[in-house]
Amino acid sequence: MIKTKVCELLGIEYPVLQGGMAWIADGELAAAVSNAGGLGIIAGGNRSADELRQEIRKCKDLTDRPFGVNIMLMMPNAEEIIQVCLDENVPVVTTGAGNPGKYIPAFKEKGIKVIPVVASDALAKRMERIGCDAVIAEGMEAGGHIGKLTTMVLIPAIVRAVSIPVIAAGGIALGEQAAAAFALGAEGIQMGTRFLSAKECNVHPKYKEKILKARFNQVTVTGLTTGHPVRLIENKLTKKFEELEFSGAPKEKLEELGRGRLRLAAEQGDIEWGSVMAGQVVGYVNKEETVEEIIKDVMEGAEKVLETLCERFGK
Repeated sequence: MIKTKVCELLGIEYPVLQGGMAWIADGELAAAVSNAGGLGIIAGGNRSADELRQEIRKCKDLTDRPFGVNIMLMMPNAEEIIQVCLDENVPVVTTGAGNPGKYIPAFKEKGIKVIPVVASDALAKRMERIGCDAVIAEGMEAGGHIGKLTTMVLIPAIVRAVSIPVIAAGGIALGEQAAAAFALGAEGIQMGTRFLSAKECNVHPKYKEKILKARFNQVTVTGLTTGHPVRLIENKLTKKFEELEFSGAPKEKLEELGRGRLRLAAEQGDIEWGSVMAGQVVGYVNKEETVEEIIKDVMEGAEKVLETLCERFGK
């Protein structure tokens, strides 16, 4: 069994984190991942403080293992979300879209592990300096909002830049890809798209069906001209967005078109005019499985790859 510093840091069996997907990652999915030996994560950015508290308590009812909450620091209610995490003694928080520095002392006082998502080595260094426990290095193959560097380039750059554990994200859905991440120096992996196919994932059935049927070449990126690129599956929304984007439409019009579209797809099942966010690995995700089956497949697959490489090179 692959054991890493991330397992020790977080008190988990497998070095696998589930991405905190907005409008999708709830207490039930997080608990299932944690019960299966990984670290389940509840999306906090799209919820009110009361809604998040309910999801945290639901997760606690379903598991006695560590779990986390993802906090989008740019959200207007970020401080309320942080206070809920403190009040509920959430074991781990992952952060994005902002600097968690001013909240570190409060988290540390409660013994909460802080793991920000980063897209550059410079940002990773800054996160280490302010006292973060690890970083999630997310390559641009990921679904949703993306950076500029691929996972293959980003992971070793960040591993060389910091001494805290690095968790690889973006472009990981198979054992082979997990093994590659470990080879690049990562101490763990985070998956989002693969967990969309989980039986315990409560995303709208039409969204899940779209994921299971999608091919690699159906994933596109919108928002390249706005500075906020997003990776998602092609549909009527992406075609309209691209039409406006490359005809010189003002940024405000593009932002208005994109507002609320993820919830429209994830909760209401509008897969034509909603944002069906998914990573480039979506072509590998073609059957519904339990969370336990997903984690077992990825980790056993990674072990087999590493064993095969040792045999191949006579080690």
